[in-house]
Amino acid sequence: MALSETRIHALGDELFAALRARSVIEPLTNREADITIEDAYNISLRFLERRKAEGERIVGKKIGVTSKAVQDMLGVHQPDFGFLTHTMEVADGSSVSLKKAGLIQPRAEGEIAFVLRKDLRGPGITEEQVLDATDFVVPCFEIVDSRVRDWKIKIQDTVADNASCGVYVLGRDRVKPHDLDLAAVKMDIRKNGEHVASGLGSAVQGHPATAVAWLANTLGKYGIPFLAGEVILSGSLAPLLPALPGDRFEMTLHGIGNASISFEA
Repeated sequence: MALSETRIHALGDELFAALRARSVIEPLTNREADITIEDAYNISLRFLERRKAEGERIVGKKIGVTSKAVQDMLGVHQPDFGFLTHTMEVADGSSVSLKKAGLIQPRAEGEIAFVLRKDLRGPGITEEQVLDATDFVVPCFEIVDSRVRDWKIKIQDTVADNASCGVYVLGRDRVKPHDLDLAAVKMDIRKNGEHVASGLGSAVQGHPATAVAWLANTLGKYGIPFLAGEVILSGSLAPLLPALPGDRFEMTLHGIGNASISFEA
């Protein structure tokens, strides 16, 4: 049986309070044995509603847990999905205060972000339609963060928690999606000057545009379109990297460009 509207609102409010207080909650799946992904999505909408009430605007969407490396790390074996608001974007090369950004237990992901030039409305969206609707792709650091204690998440926990999204950084370089084979794009990440991770575009469901099409079709079932100008994050190409005050991350997406972010307390 689906959770009641009252319970859905209570859990969404609890996640919102945790975000604002930089605190963690116990896994929802430990407390609600019958919670479904649809329940989790409705909890995430309540969470988002609370943020929008404080002036946040939706500027994009994200898919996560798309690569085997990330799935194995988190023990979550299907993608999650969530929303981006304008307060989540931070400038390329900037130093982010964990406290000011509301981050609790952040981890860095290197991704390919798609910026759309026209709307997409699922279901039925194909990889080729994604590429055709994309204005350009850019390097992206997504800093994921979980309001769930110790990242002890199942798929319902992360969907409810807005796909464990914290903040994101878009690089300055822009490339047309048809100008290169996105599946073959190689990523390298350096942490504090040391090479720590590599990955290929094919790590996310075989091709980043395939992941974006999945997200368009999944959200389309809920009546949520992709809109021109939105940023769509396609998922991490390598395992997540813990981020602490003093850390600096630099990424190169070969053939696309670079992005960087630093952290302070």
